[in-house]
Amino acid sequence: MAVLNDEQVMLRDMAREWADNESPVAAFRKMRDAGNAEGFDRGQWEAVGQMGWAGVLIPEEHGGSAFGYLSLGLVVEQLGRNLAASPLASTAVAASAIVEGSSDAAKGEWLPRLAAGEAIATLAIDEGPIHDRAIGATVTDGRLTGTKKFVAEGDAADAFVVAATDGLYLVAKGEGVSVSSRRMADSRSHADVAFDGAAAEKLGGPELTQAIADRAAAVIAAEMLGMAESAFHQTNDYLKQRVQFGQVLSTFQALQHRMAKMLTELELMRSAVEGALEAIDARRSDVDQAVSLAKAVAGDTLKLVSREMVQLHGGVGMTDEYAAGLYLKRAAVLETMWGNAAWHRDRFARLNGY
Repeated sequence: MAVLNDEQVMLRDMAREWADNESPVAAFRKMRDAGNAEGFDRGQWEAVGQMGWAGVLIPEEHGGSAFGYLSLGLVVEQLGRNLAASPLASTAVAASAIVEGSSDAAKGEWLPRLAAGEAIATLAIDEGPIHDRAIGATVTDGRLTGTKKFVAEGDAADAFVVAATDGLYLVAKGEGVSVSSRRMADSRSHADVAFDGAAAEKLGGPELTQAIADRAAAVIAAEMLGMAESAFHQTNDYLKQRVQFGQVLSTFQALQHRMAKMLTELELMRSAVEGALEAIDARRSDVDQAVSLAKAVAGDTLKLVSREMVQLHGGVGMTDEYAAGLYLKRAAVLETMWGNAAWHRDRFARLNGY
């Protein structure tokens, strides 16, 4: 478990309080039932911007706080607990790509707006249904052409950080960019984005694409950690009050063993996820390994906990009245984003010479 400084503790507690009071699971249900095309509440996003969370990875000279990836992960984890629908993760990592990029013009134009929550950005890297790093988009004379699939928060994004064959580019929404919404199980924003000669500004080469994809995976793992923790505690609370066969379910030893297994897996998951975020902040040479370890463990653990949540709630776990199904659906999407557990286990083995 990471050792947090006073600022990080304050940030985590503030995010937890805000999520519980302003963005509980009920708020997600309301947004989902309203059929919001953007997949999030604009009023809540403005609040996130005002609290400075969108600028956690942005330097102070551009309006941010430069608190780092572990701090961002703490906030995203707390939002994940309640399934809070927010473009924070995608915007923050896209902003990080601009920070790490070589374009001073892009930094001056976009970073202050992103830090204030006045604009939304996202990553557009994958071109198929799985994360395989096969990139076919090309840039000729500063114009980008290609199609990206399953772009998170793509419906509302003002800017796209796009992977092409020779590196990473920044493309503003507008001429040459068309967005088609995709409806997926988690009721969040996912879009196919087609670029047809869109003006593109280069941020860096293929090595930057790799680095930003790793950072995106680590942040998603932090959201998965928050979801798994919340799903575990909701299930534990349910077992303590549900009576069956004249006994409270939590008194059955077989169920206690299942809960104990989940708790130990959650502790391992936290260590792996926080370790990856710390590795990014420290710019360690093994960031790729740390991220693959975190995403693999996160995928396996969230799959276990979300499915046990449904199973241990019994019949009501299959109904929309309970939150179990909402966690299961979001988990299924996040498990595949930026590489599933099998993909990252294979990558981890290759990085270690196997």
